[in-house]
Amino acid sequence: MITNIILAGVGGQGILTIAAVLDTAALANNLFVKQAEVHGMSQRGGAVQSHVRISDKEIFSDLIPEGKADLILSVEPMESLRYLPFLKKDGWLITDSSPFINITDYPEQEALYQKINELPNSILANATDIAKKLGNAKAANIVLLGVASNLLSLSEHSIIEAITSLFSRKGQRVVDKNIEAFFKGKEIATEVAT
Repeated sequence: MITNIILAGVGGQGILTIAAVLDTAALANNLFVKQAEVHGMSQRGGAVQSHVRISDKEIFSDLIPEGKADLILSVEPMESLRYLPFLKKDGWLITDSSPFINITDYPEQEALYQKINELPNSILANATDIAKKLGNAKAANIVLLGVASNLLSLSEHSIIEAITSLFSRKGQRVVDKNIEAFFKGKEIATEVAT
C-alpha cells in the first residue's frame, strides 16, 4: 500500500501544517512516510506545495512522479490545477472554493470551478467559510483534511491525536476548534458520498 498526496496552496494557508498532521499520524500508524516541500514564503501569498508519501513498505523517493498522485488536497482552487499532471486517472482533487487572489490576472472563478468539476473525482468545498463559522478562520486547511480523511490510509484516532499534539502548545481552545473543523470536513465528505 502506498498513498501519494500533493498538498497545494499559498503561504499562510497551513499547507505545511497539513503535512505535519499527516506525517505524525502515519508514524503513529507504524507506516513509512516521506515528505518534500517547496515554499515561496519569503512573503505571504507565495506558492507552497508538499509531496507526502505514506506506505506500509519503505519509500525511497520523497517526490511523487507525474500521474501517480492519489490525492491533490489544495487550500486554493487555482493552485490545485497546477498539479493536475500528477493526478492518477482515478485520483481525487479536493480543494477550497475560496480563492486567494494575489495576482492581477487571476482566472475567473467560474472557469476554475468548471475545470475542477469536470474531473471524475473532485470535491469543491467552501472550507474557508465553514472555518469562519466555527470561529477559527485559520482552520480551512483542517476542514479540508477532514473532507479527505476517508481517502487516507490513516486511522481517525491517529489524525485526531496528531492534531492534538501539534496544536497543544496553542491551548485547548485551539485544539478543540481544529478537531471541530476536522469533523465538519468529514460531514461534508459524507454528504458528498450520499
